[in-house]
Amino acid sequence: MPKQKTNSGAKKRFSLTASGKIKFKHAFKNHILTKKSKKRKLALGHTGYVSASDEPNVKYLLKI
Repeated sequence: MPKQKTNSGAKKRFSLTASGKIKFKHAFKNHILTKKSKKRKLALGHTGYVSASDEPNVKYLLKI
């Protein structure tokens, strides 16, 4: 039986923390930033954590 492969897109976008949470970087902070407020751009700069309901799906993609 062949090995299971990790989803290439997911491994670039998510990382696992020491406590077991899944960390990600927010999207939409790449270009067309003039119409976005300073508050919104600051918030998008911070990393986020995957919600508990989405964790099983992401863990499946990462084969954790």
